[in-house]
Amino acid sequence: MAPMLERFVSSGKGNGLRTTTRIKRGELVYSAEPLACCVSNKLARDVCHHCFTRCETLLRCSQCKMARYCNITCQKQAWSSHKRECKCLQSLLPRIPTDSVRLAARLIFALLSPSKSSSEELYTLEEHESHLNSMSEQKKQGLSQLASMLELYLQQEVPDLAQEALPPSCREPLSLLAKVTCNCFTISDGELQEIGVGLYPSLSLLNHDCRPNCVMVFVGTKLQLRAVRDVNPEEELTISYVETLSLTEARQRQLEDQYHFTCHCQHCDTQDKDGLMLSGKESTWCPLKEALPRLEGLKAELDWQALLQGCSHLLSTVGSDVPDQNLYKLRMTDMALDASIHLGHWEEAAEYGEKTLQVYSQYYPDPHPVHGVQLMRVGKLQHYLEHIEDALDTFKQAYQIIKPTHGDNHPMTTDLLMRMEECRTEMVQQSSSKH
Repeated sequence: MAPMLERFVSSGKGNGLRTTTRIKRGELVYSAEPLACCVSNKLARDVCHHCFTRCETLLRCSQCKMARYCNITCQKQAWSSHKRECKCLQSLLPRIPTDSVRLAARLIFALLSPSKSSSEELYTLEEHESHLNSMSEQKKQGLSQLASMLELYLQQEVPDLAQEALPPSCREPLSLLAKVTCNCFTISDGELQEIGVGLYPSLSLLNHDCRPNCVMVFVGTKLQLRAVRDVNPEEELTISYVETLSLTEARQRQLEDQYHFTCHCQHCDTQDKDGLMLSGKESTWCPLKEALPRLEGLKAELDWQALLQGCSHLLSTVGSDVPDQNLYKLRMTDMALDASIHLGHWEEAAEYGEKTLQVYSQYYPDPHPVHGVQLMRVGKLQHYLEHIEDALDTFKQAYQIIKPTHGDNHPMTTDLLMRMEECRTEMVQQSSSKH
C-alpha cells in the first residue's frame, strides 16, 4: 500500500482510509490486483477468464467446459488459479455455482497457496465485517443456502474447511460468504459495464459517499483509484458504492440492504437533486415510472425490438409533457438509446443519446466516468453518421472527463485521442476537397 495512504477511524463510519499528502484531481492514488476474482456467470461466454477482455471467440477449457480464454497464453497463465476450481466445476456439472460461491472458493484457494505477499495489506480479510448480526432472517437464509452450495462445490478439493490452515472466519462458510458479498467490488470494462467480481482487501477500507472524492476504474482486473477532486492531507478518501443517479430514498435503501449502513452524506441529508429528478407534474410522469419495471424486463431478456417500441411510444406520447431532467424519462431515453444501438438504428440512437447529454451534465458532477462514457458513445454515433464537427466537439468534452478519471494510459483515453485525430483529419480532407 502506498505510503500516501493510511488507515484511521472515521467518525460514525468505523475504519476508513485517508491520505497523508495532498492529492491533485486526476492523480492515481492507488492500484491493486485482486486477491481473488471471477468473471460473472452471465458473461462467462464473452469474457476471457484470465485477462477479462471481451472477445468474439474464446477457447473453452476442455475439462470444466466453463472457463474460457482469448488464447493459449491466457489459458496457461490462468491454470495455477483455475486447476482446483476446474475439478470443483466438473463435480457439479451441469449446475454452475453463483458468482459469490465461485468467488468465495477462489478466495479459499488463494489463501491456501499464498503466492503474493498479503502482508502489506492495510486491512486483512480477518478484519472484514460480515454484518451477520444486522442481517434480516431472510437474507441469512439465502446466505445459508449459498454456504451449503459452497461446501458441496469444494468437496473435491477442500472437503473440510474447518481443518484447513485458514484465518478462523474463513473456515466458516456462512461468515465467509457474508464477508464476500459485503466487500467485493464489481469489475467493469472501459464502458463501465459489469464483467466480474473481485476482492481487493485494502480497498474495502474505503467508505461510501454519494458525492465521493475518488473513482475506481479497471484495466483488466487491476483496480485503479483516482482522485476526482483535489484532496487535502488527512482528508478521508471516499468512493460511491452504488449508482448515484437515483432518489435519496432509493440510494439509502440499497446501501442499507447491501452494506448495512444508513448514508448521511451531504448529498443525502440535503436531498439536493430529488426535486430535479421528479420535475414535472406527477400525473404526467407516473405512467413512465410504472412502465419501467416491464421495460427493464425486456432489456434483461435482450428483446430490443419490443423495448424500443415500448420506450419510443411512451416517450412520444406521455413523455412529451415531461421535462428531460425527470429521472424516469431519462432512464427510458437511455433504454431507447441502448435498444437503438443493438438494432443498428444509428440516427435514432444519436437523437436519444444527444437528448441525455445535457441532463447527464446536471446529475454527474464532472469529472464523472459515467458522463464521460455517455459522451463517448454519442460521439461514436455522430462520427459514424458523418457529423464530424459534432463528433469532434463531443469527443473533446469526453476527453476532459476521461483523462482525469481514467488517466493518460488507459485504453479508453488512447482510444479517444485516436478518434479525435481521425475527426480532425477528416475535416481537413473535407475542406481541401471543397477548394
